Amino acid sequence: MSAFIHLQTISDLFRFFHLETPILHPLIAVVDFSQVKEQITEDTKISPDFYGLIFKNYNRNNIKYGRKIIDFQDGSLICVAPNQVLEMDEDIEVSPAMMGWGLFFHPDLIRATSLNNKLKDYSFFSYDMSEALHMSEKEKQILYDCVLKIEGELKENIDIHSQDIIVSTIELLLNYCSRFYGRQFITRKSSNNSVVTEIEKILTGYFNAKSNTEKGLPTVKFLAEQVHLSPSYLSDLLKKETGKNTQDHIHFYLIEEAKNVLLNSDKSVSEIAYSLGFEYPQYFNKLFKQKTGKTPIEFRSLN
Repeated sequence: MSAFIHLQTISDLFRFFHLETPILHPLIAVVDFSQVKEQITEDTKISPDFYGLIFKNYNRNNIKYGRKIIDFQDGSLICVAPNQVLEMDEDIEVSPAMMGWGLFFHPDLIRATSLNNKLKDYSFFSYDMSEALHMSEKEKQILYDCVLKIEGELKENIDIHSQDIIVSTIELLLNYCSRFYGRQFITRKSSNNSVVTEIEKILTGYFNAKSNTEKGLPTVKFLAEQVHLSPSYLSDLLKKETGKNTQDHIHFYLIEEAKNVLLNSDKSVSEIAYSLGFEYPQYFNKLFKQKTGKTPIEFRSLN
């Protein structure tokens, strides 16, 4: 039977890991996994109320990225957002020989800082576990240096500068994660290209199926499921490879199909909207005007 564990506070985290080290701050902690006594089984689900960046080394080479074996076999970084369920499954094997570190911080730590508004830009917090960041030795050391700086600050006497230094170092670490994910997209270019091609095939087939009235408009979630990626990761991948995110791709194919039908049939605009999967023709008109600069009727009359 699977176990579900809800961690509300940093104290809950320490109790779950059976850590004997003292809690230095109620809203942030650095965990040395070599000190962790609790072993997580493969059927455990964990949902924290705080952010977590977890780097672990594995003693086996069967870790998978998406549905492919990863390039860097000796470790990966998993980023978890509050309320996200972290599930141990067959793609990421848990073993007693894991080593590494974890940085955990509660949203209240950054609530009144500029980082609070920037966190939504770090889309990797929405990636699946199978889309973890796999790093070179140099990259791992850069992140670890940030973690050590935070840990060192936590061990100092708290003063008026402490929170600013800690939060700015967290932001620096997250910016490095963004850079390294950018590198990961580049080094997986051939694999990414196959995803782009697959998305194009899916969208082409979707609009050629002539059954969109029943299916409705294709969604980002639908496309992500087809290529076995999380919606956020797919959008970032497409943005990196093509300059357009997933929603942009959907709109492009949608408008192209709308143009074809407008110029090759005498269907009314409402009929075309329904046939493409729109529930409301007004939304179709608005989107078409936004993407082409013309209303459907104007486009038809000018061509």
